[in-house]
Amino acid sequence: MTISFNAERTDTEVLNEYTDNEDFSFSKTHVPVNLASYEHDQLVSRSAAKRLLKRFDKFKEVWLDFAGVEKIGQAFADEIFRVFATTNPDIKLVYTNANKQVISMIKRASGKMET
Repeated sequence: MTISFNAERTDTEVLNEYTDNEDFSFSKTHVPVNLASYEHDQLVSRSAAKRLLKRFDKFKEVWLDFAGVEKIGQAFADEIFRVFATTNPDIKLVYTNANKQVISMIKRASGKMET
């Protein structure tokens, strides 16, 4: 971990980013998806998705950051964006830094493919 002594963000700004404005609970999290790759395996399986999903149920909003992820498999996307999303409708899943291939798999899994 590296902490910059020249950071311009304040601790209040960081806390506000990850807390709920209504009850001030720590209800949001940012998850770098590339960390789910165990020993450089591909993010293609349901088991890889389930490893990533651990403890998501503790939050109201989960930001999935796909920076550095070139592709994901259909089963991986389905487990997160259909199975988990359907069984946890009160948890908002947000994704960022996804390339076209990853976005395509997410849309396919969540049933949001354009016709």
